[in-house]
Amino acid sequence: MEKVWLKSYPEGMPAEVGEPPWRSIRDLCEHSFAAFPGNAAYTCMGRTLTYSDLDRLSMQFACYLQKKLGLTRGERVAIMLPNVLQYPVAMCGIFRAGLVVVNVNPLYTARELRHQLKDSGARCIVILENFANILEDVIADTDVDHVVTTGIGDLLGFPKRTLTNFVLRHVKKMVPKYRFANSTTFRRALKAGAGEALDKVDLGYADIAYLQYTGGTTGVSKGAMLSHRNMVYNVHQTITWQGDAYEGVEPVIAITALPLYHIFSLEGNCLTVMAQGGQNILITNPRDFEGFAKEIARHPFNLFTGVNTMFAAIMHAENFGKIDFSHMRVCIGGGMAVQPAVAKEWKQKTGRTILQGYGLTETSPVAICCRIDSEFDGSIGLPVPSTDVMIVGDDGNALPLGEIGEICIKGPQVMEGYWQRPKDTADVMLPGGWLRTGDVGRMDDGGYVWIEDRKKDMILVSGFNVYPNEIENVVVELDGILEAAAIGIPDERSGEIVKIFAVRKDDTITERDVLDYCRENLTGYKRPKAVEFRDELPKTNVGKILRRALRD
Repeated sequence: MEKVWLKSYPEGMPAEVGEPPWRSIRDLCEHSFAAFPGNAAYTCMGRTLTYSDLDRLSMQFACYLQKKLGLTRGERVAIMLPNVLQYPVAMCGIFRAGLVVVNVNPLYTARELRHQLKDSGARCIVILENFANILEDVIADTDVDHVVTTGIGDLLGFPKRTLTNFVLRHVKKMVPKYRFANSTTFRRALKAGAGEALDKVDLGYADIAYLQYTGGTTGVSKGAMLSHRNMVYNVHQTITWQGDAYEGVEPVIAITALPLYHIFSLEGNCLTVMAQGGQNILITNPRDFEGFAKEIARHPFNLFTGVNTMFAAIMHAENFGKIDFSHMRVCIGGGMAVQPAVAKEWKQKTGRTILQGYGLTETSPVAICCRIDSEFDGSIGLPVPSTDVMIVGDDGNALPLGEIGEICIKGPQVMEGYWQRPKDTADVMLPGGWLRTGDVGRMDDGGYVWIEDRKKDMILVSGFNVYPNEIENVVVELDGILEAAAIGIPDERSGEIVKIFAVRKDDTITERDVLDYCRENLTGYKRPKAVEFRDELPKTNVGKILRRALRD
């Protein structure tokens, strides 16, 4: 296969990246600890951890997991946190103990949390106390036998730590009561591990680093097995693709508003910036756009990552005009298509271009990205070094340039498969290591890739994949609903929202009943915003619901 995209590479950009300088994420972290001890690593709510601080605290947590809990190589530890300082400490500690990170969305409902914990077999969970009551409802159905709770302020300095936690617990009443048989606090866990010596565990390319859960086309969320090889290669690819974008900048300062449990932020900000000895500015609540804008105005940042909805919203914050964009070298939009109108307004107001990138949880995630020196044109860019892209037809064979088909990706960043789901793995993998993305696009004669359509039934809400079957399975659990179909409809703010079409067997069921039930069982971005009742749903001759007919 001719790699036509290579002729469009910037001068000096290699076709292949070669071996990464690290064999695991643990090696990457420990390299940064040794190389950049005095550099700021993470800043949140006015508190900064240096790489030396992160080294010390993550070692304490690793010792706690290994020596106090007795967890052994390959066991899973869940992290259910927003963007707070505890996240990188816990993550680095888990890897230093030779364990696997299971990232969990903190806004999950009990149903969603139960599935992910049961499926992953996680033995321990680090959870923000604000959400611990949800865990309490499901923990008996899981393998979790130890809980580490933490307050938002736990790693802030005194007295801010005490004040923050007091206000959240007792003034704003944001921490519901909970009780676990076997738990400790994050600060106590660190203290318990402080006097211990860690037994170093062998970790290499083949070991699983993350179980990163993605929506399931069958209504069941699946854990993509991302190995240490997948992740360190993708970091190496990303840094190589950046080229000299940060020339003269040391260290890199990144605005990290997207949640670290999301693969885009995890790789693009958390790991890639750490590998360069840079600083992540953690935004705990990016939905508070005024506070978000006020915070980032304090920093001479060089990297800004986001999704279309975030770019659109923050530009209308009152404090946006106070932000200095003169230091920004790279601005990446991912997760969903950046709308041309948003890209145009952003360029007018900041003087900087939003570059599109493309990838999936299953590709760790970066596979295709615009050149750093390009202008916005709607393309998602070129395959990054050591990555092959092929457009295939319905028969699985490669199509000529310019023709529309399914985008398939091959490279060292492609996942090892889905956790304990060989059939699901086989469904998305073609011979030769090619991953079927399910997204429809074309490649032009310059090697640039253009998205023409998304996965046929998938709904894309603010950069998050929503699979109709999961929503439908929840709706039909409601007494009085016979059958249901979920589709995405256009929305100016989030790109798409979920709409439900339902057939009732009880005419007393209302739209409010459906929405309330979904609120109890689905996290925010998955919840339907509209319900339409029908006497029947369009179907094929074998009884399969035709979502396409509902969209039309």
